[in-house]
Amino acid sequence: MTTYLLAGGGTAGHVNPLLATAERLRSTRADAEVLVLGCAHGLESRLVPVRGFELLTIDRVPFPRRPDAAALRFPVRFRRAVRQAESYLRAREVDVLCGFGGYASTPAYVAAHRMGLPFVVHEANARPGLANRLGARWADRVAVTFPGTPLRGAQVTGMPLRPQIEQLNRVSARAEAVRFFGLEEGRPTLLVTGGSLGAATLNRTFVEAAAALTEAGWQVVHIGGDRLDVEDPGVPGYHLVGYCDRMELALAAADFAVSRSGASTVSELSALGIPAIYVPYPHGNGEQALNASAAVEAGAARLVTDAEVTPHWASTSLLELLNGPDREALSEGARRAAIRDGSARLADLIDEARDARRPEPGQEERA
Repeated sequence: MTTYLLAGGGTAGHVNPLLATAERLRSTRADAEVLVLGCAHGLESRLVPVRGFELLTIDRVPFPRRPDAAALRFPVRFRRAVRQAESYLRAREVDVLCGFGGYASTPAYVAAHRMGLPFVVHEANARPGLANRLGARWADRVAVTFPGTPLRGAQVTGMPLRPQIEQLNRVSARAEAVRFFGLEEGRPTLLVTGGSLGAATLNRTFVEAAAALTEAGWQVVHIGGDRLDVEDPGVPGYHLVGYCDRMELALAAADFAVSRSGASTVSELSALGIPAIYVPYPHGNGEQALNASAAVEAGAARLVTDAEVTPHWASTSLLELLNGPDREALSEGARRAAIRDGSARLADLIDEARDARRPEPGQEERA
């Protein structure tokens, strides 16, 4: 039996690829025991047990960003989290660790390194986070979603995708998608999404441009997010929803997408060969623009800044692309760039790291 420990959490960007990998290991390794290491109050505390995996928890210890009382307490609290991780690795006789970033990963990397336990780092974003930059220094293998991610020894495995996306047949699922969203069969569909929380710029722009888009022959599935800040324009053929719990059907319906460029969204659209315009989040460290760069370079997508996205742009430049010859070129580029087996690639890399540390037959007896 092999005991796998997958560490990460806090956000969907860490939890979703972790769970996709966990499900891949469980479904394809008959002797696998798959455990998850996270924090008691992260998103993992809700999602991991629901998916049937045991969650082991350690203290949440954010890295201090300023010299204050929390910074003074950090060394003691971090050492405690490392000891907690080490105790799980020993007690559960873990054979190999894979970390996905987030608060739980750093203590797990340090503990595994101290114990001489093989481990793998998976980085979802084109710009790696602090935890994975540290872990990659010692890791047996480093997996990344996007080419060019600056981690030593990185191998491109793509994003581990949940089975509903990885196994999606868009052609056969289209009829169910049409019924689910109340769409018109045979009419091209534009998907607009700003992620689970939504994007104010996309929401305002597309609600105001709703009539222009539908009058030009398109129907729209607009996922406005949990914090929906606009009202339904009441335009026939325009379907505005807040949260969508059947994202696979939204993707099955889509002929084109306009979206923020979070790592998961870019990976899902790319894996399914859906051409897109990506509108990176305008704040932060610029990782969303980097996430989209591989798709843009492959001819599968275009990049538009947040400031450019206005109702006038949607009614003119976007419609020219949607109804012009360049859309098919983007569609072909998206199909060529697709990686749908990220979970299988990562699972194989984890086993490779495990096997590389195992002694050759007879070696233990000679030692």
